[in-house]
Amino acid sequence: MRHEALAEQTCSISRSLALLGDRWTLAIVKQAFARTRRFEEFLSALGISRALLSDRLSRLVTAGALERLPYEESNRVRHEYRLTDAGLALYPILQALRAWGDEHLAPHGVPLVYRHRGCRGQASVEVTCSECHQPLSARDVEIHPGPGLVPNARKPRPSPRRRRVSA
Repeated sequence: MRHEALAEQTCSISRSLALLGDRWTLAIVKQAFARTRRFEEFLSALGISRALLSDRLSRLVTAGALERLPYEESNRVRHEYRLTDAGLALYPILQALRAWGDEHLAPHGVPLVYRHRGCRGQASVEVTCSECHQPLSARDVEIHPGPGLVPNARKPRPSPRRRRVSA
């Protein structure tokens, strides 16, 4: 399946991957959480090409994760990018990636510790049941159709099998 086709799937994970599934998009979101707001700041922090940064910022704005706001610099109108409520809702995803990386990709120990400003406890990510609040793993969950499940309009047709005729 082509990357663009993910956005047309009736699966929220696939649709999210269509927007967020490349390394640069999540790196931009991570920088936005670090209060990077201006194009040149993103460029400097990430070492990404201008064209790629422009494309990914546009995608995030179109998806509603970032908003583009004007500001004036040297009598010239420029724009900065700020997280919207939808963008702020990506925080647990970044924290889940951080937790996974800390556990599986940090051979010398955790590189950064994320602490709660209030009590100084460490940030953690946990998937729990909405009813009993018990922690869940993949083994504890079943997948069922939801109200938004609609059959795909375009299903690939199977290719006709050709019979081999012997002479």
